[in-house]
Amino acid sequence: MLRVRCLRGGSRGAEAAHYIGSRLRGVFTGWVQRTFQSTQAATASQNTCAADDKATSPVPKDCLVCSYNEWDPLEEVIVGRAENACVPPFSVEVKANTYEKYWGFYQKFGGRSFPKDHLKKAIAEIEEMCNILKGEGVIVKRPDPIDWSVKYKTPDFESTGMYAAMPRDILLVVGNEIIEAPMAWRARFFEYRAYRRLIKDYFNSGAKWTTAPKPTMADELYDQNYPIHSVEDRHKLAAQGKFVTTEFEPCFDAADFIRAGRDIFVQRSQVTNYMGIEWMRRHLAPDYRVHIISFKDPNPMHIDATFNIIGPGLVLSNPDRPCHQIELFKKAGWTVIQPPVPLIPDDHPLWMSSKWLSMNVLMLDEKRVMVDANETSIQKMFEKLGISTIKVNIRHANSLGGGFHCWTCDIRRRGTLQSYLD
Repeated sequence: MLRVRCLRGGSRGAEAAHYIGSRLRGVFTGWVQRTFQSTQAATASQNTCAADDKATSPVPKDCLVCSYNEWDPLEEVIVGRAENACVPPFSVEVKANTYEKYWGFYQKFGGRSFPKDHLKKAIAEIEEMCNILKGEGVIVKRPDPIDWSVKYKTPDFESTGMYAAMPRDILLVVGNEIIEAPMAWRARFFEYRAYRRLIKDYFNSGAKWTTAPKPTMADELYDQNYPIHSVEDRHKLAAQGKFVTTEFEPCFDAADFIRAGRDIFVQRSQVTNYMGIEWMRRHLAPDYRVHIISFKDPNPMHIDATFNIIGPGLVLSNPDRPCHQIELFKKAGWTVIQPPVPLIPDDHPLWMSSKWLSMNVLMLDEKRVMVDANETSIQKMFEKLGISTIKVNIRHANSLGGGFHCWTCDIRRRGTLQSYLD
């Protein structure tokens, strides 16, 4: 038996304690090693490394996720859900992203469901859209329904949720990688939960899965005194490069990025800051080049109703929001097309977007496009370009903030990585 005399508070006591600890650690370590060796010997004939083998297995050759641009033949897509959609609370970042005529709507319904009758019609429209996509040979996946009215609290804020209607806002597919955007609205903090089942399935099939740094969304991320009272204010602030989001921490919505092979274009907006863009640039380098472009836009938020690339060297550029760097594309030989003025009536509610959702189209391939059934002018434009139109009515779904491109996230397109800007 080991006997040690300890003096309370003295150096000998410390030495003794250290000595006992080292002896005990040695006894314990030896016991663990002997037990492990004994267990190994007893199970030598069994597959004891099954877990390790699974963790180090090679990526399957036929990964379900692969998309490099906005126009290669579409094979699989996620389509959002309008079920249980709630109006976001009227916080500073929501106010900065919405038009003044709807502020009363947000103040009245924030944290509650969108109007039930309108929501019911939107749900039916998206179901029909899914059926049409399936009829065109596209595999359709849907996020999980969630109760977005539940209030949640972090150390920095309280909010209710919004919806899982716009997968393009939160998911960006680059090659075989799915990137979860951090988002910038507090009401969208937990939106990723609706897609996790799908993303885990894609991950298990061999896809890469990246979650961008989650912002705290503390008060410091927002200019609490952002001075907007009119459209004129918005124009002035945007021209000065001032936005409601600060550079306190990285934030971005995936819908502020649009892909053209090795070149990915992004705008600094009300929901995407320079730190978020820089995180993406470093993450995707050196295989991809991230270019910042800007527009004469009083309220930049999501690029695809302003600048929508629909084919190799073919882009729809919003005439109301001209691109400041348009010569870059013209010099590269791109064809820049200005879509016609939208036909949506003034009295139709667009709580979260502009009429230019008419150009927010989904390319099924270079010669097929899903377009609003009511927008006959843009249908004629596509027909002149030799592109067949698949007409679908999602007018009520538009009210929730997106067109066909917003309501979808393409998971797999049949094509290869190329450069279209050189």
